[in-house]
Amino acid sequence: MNSNKKLSKKEAKKLLLLATLAGRIMLRNGAETYRVEDTIERICKSRKEVKYANVFSTPTGIFVSIEFGEEVLSHIMRIKSTKIDLNKIDQVNQFSREFVNSQMSTEEGLKRLREIDKIEDYKPIIKYLAGGISCSFFSLLFQGGYREFLASFFIGFIVTLIVGRLNKYKVTFFISNFIGAIIASVLSISISNIGFSQNINAMIIASIMPLVPGVAITNAMRDTISGDFVSGLSRAIEAIFSALAIAFGVGFVLNIYF
Repeated sequence: MNSNKKLSKKEAKKLLLLATLAGRIMLRNGAETYRVEDTIERICKSRKEVKYANVFSTPTGIFVSIEFGEEVLSHIMRIKSTKIDLNKIDQVNQFSREFVNSQMSTEEGLKRLREIDKIEDYKPIIKYLAGGISCSFFSLLFQGGYREFLASFFIGFIVTLIVGRLNKYKVTFFISNFIGAIIASVLSISISNIGFSQNINAMIIASIMPLVPGVAITNAMRDTISGDFVSGLSRAIEAIFSALAIAFGVGFVLNIYF
């Protein structure tokens, strides 16, 4: 689309779809609500024929409307599942800047976004190893020794593997965190019983760290500070229930063992 060509109604609808798709990719991969809304609004207003653009986003849905000529065009998109993939968020951010500062066609923009959406995540084995390594170093922060370091690596690897498999089957975050916390506690107690390590607390705390909803807590605070109280509250509730699931899982096993 060159700079002299006017935006048709058909192109305006495609622009609306493109902007909403960009927001969906960001929201599904852990972006803050205010960042999603800002990106969608900038994409919509990048074409001079769009006089007005308004966006309302929550962690489970996106609502966009634009004024084109004498008409108001609207689009709603439901968000059903989320994960954390900062690479895709960065890719969409770069795309949005390029789209806004150029006369890229909507067809090309949609093609680029679909390519970004199809970018493969890290291989499962890399995720499991990263989970184990992070847990092993967390054990050192909680006064663990080299035995706890090795045990936490093994437990973290297993917990990350099982929770990852559960997420593949779209098990709810509460159940997956509950099961992950149970596994971490059972393995920590088992390793202690065979005499490899006696610091159960360090192993359990380190092994549940991959389950802790750090991104949800951070996004809840940032959304609330930005004035997005609905999104901030919903993300805070998600973080609270994730933390409760972990606490229930660990408490359930410790209550039986002790």
